[in-house]
Amino acid sequence: MSNEQRVGRKMKVEKFEDLVAWQKARKLTKHVYHMTGKGAFSRDFGLREQIQRAAVSIMSNLAEGFERGSRAEFHQFIVIAKASCAELRSQLYAALDVGYITSEEFKDISDLAIEVSRIIGGLKIAIRKQRDQA
Repeated sequence: MSNEQRVGRKMKVEKFEDLVAWQKARKLTKHVYHMTGKGAFSRDFGLREQIQRAAVSIMSNLAEGFERGSRAEFHQFIVIAKASCAELRSQLYAALDVGYITSEEFKDISDLAIEVSRIIGGLKIAIRKQRDQA
């Protein structure tokens, strides 16, 4: 289906890769890995690995929850993914405060993390409504 055909139509989500939240979380993870692979950040094994795990956790929990097959379980994993997004954002402050990233890098990645969190929040509400109606 072309982009023109998609306008005005909701696309059915058939696999976790179709989720906009997962797609954005994947993009966020890529940015985190690039950011943590440079300079002093790359040598801080604790913070580097923790922020990488938080980023991967976001996309992984969305995927796992989707594949569980029930709305209740999906909702539970969405909540975990959203919490991992908050964890990542908190760790960005630590990276900024110790000088591993610039204010501009912080803003760029933080803005993306906030966007991911908002998308996940919308997904959470939609799945909760579906779950409660079932």
